[in-house]
Amino acid sequence: MRNPRFLLTVPMRDVFTSPIFSPVSSVLISYGERIKDASMVHIGAPATLEGVLALGQLEAACLDLGLKYRRRLYTPRHHLPRDAPPAWTEESKGLTVIADVEEATWEVNDRPESSHIHLVPLNTSIEMGEKNRPLRGALDPVVQAGALAAWLAPNGRRVRKMRPYVSLGLWLRGALDASMDPVHTTMLNHLKEEGSVRVVPLPEVASPSQGMIPGLSERQLKRLSKVWSSMDVEQRSLALSELLLPSLLEKELSTPRLEELVWHRMVVGEAEMDLASQAHTIKAEWPEDETASKLFASALLDGWLSTGLLKSNQ
Repeated sequence: MRNPRFLLTVPMRDVFTSPIFSPVSSVLISYGERIKDASMVHIGAPATLEGVLALGQLEAACLDLGLKYRRRLYTPRHHLPRDAPPAWTEESKGLTVIADVEEATWEVNDRPESSHIHLVPLNTSIEMGEKNRPLRGALDPVVQAGALAAWLAPNGRRVRKMRPYVSLGLWLRGALDASMDPVHTTMLNHLKEEGSVRVVPLPEVASPSQGMIPGLSERQLKRLSKVWSSMDVEQRSLALSELLLPSLLEKELSTPRLEELVWHRMVVGEAEMDLASQAHTIKAEWPEDETASKLFASALLDGWLSTGLLKSNQ
């Protein structure tokens, strides 16, 4: 049985060599150089799961490099009046780095020059398929933070532990609710090839979170999981199609997201729960109250940095 700790020995492959990072790699590397040279780094993000995912990558790099830093989880926009400005501010001393996971998507060349680092979703494209059609997508601040962390501390112990989660922000974005997300697919393949995650079908996940797929019979799924190892490819495909037939009639999930939930579950080592299930469980537990939300986010981040496992303390 492989243990999640085995991942610490697997080298990370440079994501900047991936075509999806071509428009932004020089920008992120310049950010990395500024972070290394800073006397103090102030890293901030909203108190949301996506904010925690981005902050965790940056904080792990700061810890691995021994950089002086301070963390701030600020008020998410859904807790602010509609016309209120964002809750983050630039610190007067040191370098401020904001992972703005709530910002709209920008073109990389439209970013204004600033004294702080502002990670926002950035448009990119990649050629995929037999005809090499250019497909557009967005690099969210979580995957940018993960790429930046790996550049800063390529051999960092903590960065390596956080590595499997760099694509989880892309999973949580709305792109998969409309169509296949080429950026998520590319990053998932990258993480799989370097050994950071295993990508498995739903019956191979020991403890998937319930309620993620409307219309799915949990009882039938458990029965299928028990006989899964004895089935050939054709039998598995047919069994999954029959299991998911009621779900196809539901309108809550797009076909691309349903396909990801069925065929492409991200698992770290031999962990019982896949990453999408972890995110689903944490989202369900997230407090509505603004103060409680910040405390929850802070405790979640502390535990993740300590153990490499993303789970709440509830």
